[in-house]
Amino acid sequence: MKKTALLPMLLFVGCLGCGPAPVADTSAQEQAAIKALEDRFVAAFNAKDVNAIMASYASGDDLVVFDAVPPRQYHGWAAYKKDWEDTFAVYPGPVDMKLADLDVAVGGDVAFSHSIQSGTYTDKEGKKFPVTVRVTDGYRKINGQWLITHEHVSVPVDFGTMKPDMSSQ
Repeated sequence: MKKTALLPMLLFVGCLGCGPAPVADTSAQEQAAIKALEDRFVAAFNAKDVNAIMASYASGDDLVVFDAVPPRQYHGWAAYKKDWEDTFAVYPGPVDMKLADLDVAVGGDVAFSHSIQSGTYTDKEGKKFPVTVRVTDGYRKINGQWLITHEHVSVPVDFGTMKPDMSSQ
C-alpha cells in the first residue's frame, strides 16, 4: 500500500472511537445570565432607580405586564415605566425587596422563571407596607441579551374574605 493511501485510512480508523465532538451545555450559562438579570432588577428596585429597573424589560410595544394592582395590565415599555414612577411617587420612603425561590427554565432563545418577591414600601408618613407577590417572567433573548417580555404578578386571595393576602409567605 502506498503511503498516501495509508494516511486517510489511519485518520479514519483513529477517529472511529472519537464519537461526536462534545457540545457545551449552554443551559446553565443562560440560567445564570437570567439570574444575574433578576439580581440587577432587585438592586435597581432597592435603589428606586426606574431606568435601571426598566433595563430588564424589552423596549417597545411588545412588553405585556399583568400586575397585582390596577389597571392590572400594561402594554408597552413606556406604560410600565410610568407605573414604576407612579409607584415610587406614592411610596417616596425607603423600599426593601428580596427575591426567593427563583426557578429558571431555558429553551433556545426563550425562557421563563417564577419567584416570590417580598418587601416593604414606605409611604410619605413613614408607615411601612409589607408586600409579598408571586412573579412569573417570560424572557426572550434579543440581540444577545435576555429581556423580560411578559410578566405576571399576583397575590393569593383569601376566599373567606375575598381580600388579597399581600403578606402571604
